[in-house]
Amino acid sequence: MGSGHSHGSHDHGHGHGSSGNLKTAFLLNLSFTIIEVIGGLYTNSIAILSDAVHDLGDSMSLGLAWYFDRLSRRGRTAKNTYGYRRYSLLGGLITGLVLIVGLGFVLWNAASRLFAPEEVNAPGMMILAVIGVAFNGAAVLRVRRGTSLTEQVVSWHLLEDTLGWLAVLIGAGIMTVWDLPIIDPLLSIGISLFVLWNVVRNLRKVFNVFIQKVPEAFDVVAFERAVLAHPKVLSVHHTHSWTVDGEVHVLTTHLVMQRDASREEMIDAKARVRSLLDEHTFEHVTVDVELEGELCVIGSGPEHTETETHHQH
Repeated sequence: MGSGHSHGSHDHGHGHGSSGNLKTAFLLNLSFTIIEVIGGLYTNSIAILSDAVHDLGDSMSLGLAWYFDRLSRRGRTAKNTYGYRRYSLLGGLITGLVLIVGLGFVLWNAASRLFAPEEVNAPGMMILAVIGVAFNGAAVLRVRRGTSLTEQVVSWHLLEDTLGWLAVLIGAGIMTVWDLPIIDPLLSIGISLFVLWNVVRNLRKVFNVFIQKVPEAFDVVAFERAVLAHPKVLSVHHTHSWTVDGEVHVLTTHLVMQRDASREEMIDAKARVRSLLDEHTFEHVTVDVELEGELCVIGSGPEHTETETHHQH
């Protein structure tokens, strides 16, 4: 008969942190791209110049991730009742897709070099690789502190660059001693495949948010069983849960209670629902209560196929 809504007013503290992390990563990446272009021209290395183009794309995607993350800080409006939180996912999605394209480009070039290894300016590459590891490593350490899905995708994005330059450093060091140019493409392929696997794994999480899957680690069946432990709750139906941005979750559910349930018992049943959910992640919780024999408005149509979880007598 009644309905209850709980809207958390919690401040997670990660908001401005993630924006600052992405800003730092963007500025570091853009600065190194400029250094890389100069270094590529100085060492006459087409491989480094090609990576500079890749890093320019990285910088653009990081800039977008930072922009969308800042946009997601805005409060709710009449048109965006959950605020702009989900916009932050666009940054992670774009960054992930750009990285997959970039990794494909790297793998293509590395595979080509397996069959036709090219001589490189090893000492010059070592110097530039040390700078690359320093810049990208600092960006990775900053972003990996974050918890948002965008930051997770971006951290793998930056880790790919860091490991890539570490491989360049090791490979250039070996090639300074021995004439083994094939080492460079072999290291590049191994690292690219490792990072690609992790990026795809994180992108799956982003897609799960967009298609409104139940939040990870939340068991709907176990939740409904726990709600039924309340002596006055007869059945639970229309339980729906999704996540706004991978961190803030939503839940709605309908409780059917015994006809003689008092107002206090209804309030107690709602409180039980709230107690079963993590208050820091489930910010939006709506509970609708119907008394035994009442018609559920949502479930009254001919197409209704919603299953109910009933109290075991």
